[in-house]
Amino acid sequence: MRKPTTFLIVDDHPLFRQGLVSVVEDNPHYMVIGQAASIAEAMDLLEAEEPDMMLIDISLGEESGLELVKNVKALKPHIMMLVISMYDEVIYASTSLKAGARGYLMKQEAAKTLMGAIEEILKGKIYLSDAMRERMIDTMVAQQSDTPLDPIDTLSAREKEVFRLIGNGYGVSEIAEMLNLSFKTINVYRDNIRRKIAVSDAGELRKYAIKWTKSREL
Repeated sequence: MRKPTTFLIVDDHPLFRQGLVSVVEDNPHYMVIGQAASIAEAMDLLEAEEPDMMLIDISLGEESGLELVKNVKALKPHIMMLVISMYDEVIYASTSLKAGARGYLMKQEAAKTLMGAIEEILKGKIYLSDAMRERMIDTMVAQQSDTPLDPIDTLSAREKEVFRLIGNGYGVSEIAEMLNLSFKTINVYRDNIRRKIAVSDAGELRKYAIKWTKSREL
């Protein structure tokens, strides 16, 4: 009898996590042996039993799923990992692969393409959607051209909007009110921007944004 392929699913949203369980276990040869909502829970489960593959949400509340990917890659490199994310920017996909994941899947595509992604990874391949693969190639071509890629070009439309407002001297509370978004949401955008343009903290981001904004006014 064929030994089932085993999975550990890590997502901080119980309903979505259970949905992944249902999709995976629809295949009689697949078995979910554990579920976790945080990095600590996942690492504890890995001490008890090792899955063949992990499905990991890139955003685990206040934690980053990429930290878990790096930990697993360092400690148990034979475990295959597929990152599932709500972010469709190329930078998140490339960072996930560099961290040790074998694939990157959008949450909104999960119901339709999860099984195909798993099969690709089990064959030893890297999984990316056709659209993401094409965008990643476009980014690589831009980086290799004579014109260097402006880090600001990696920001989403909303992130650029927040970045410009920071550059115009507005604080988080003011931006939240102007865009009719919560303080917490603006902080999330600010942290995303900071990671993408590789600055260390909010103060450095503010200086960068002001300098960038002024340069566009010349």
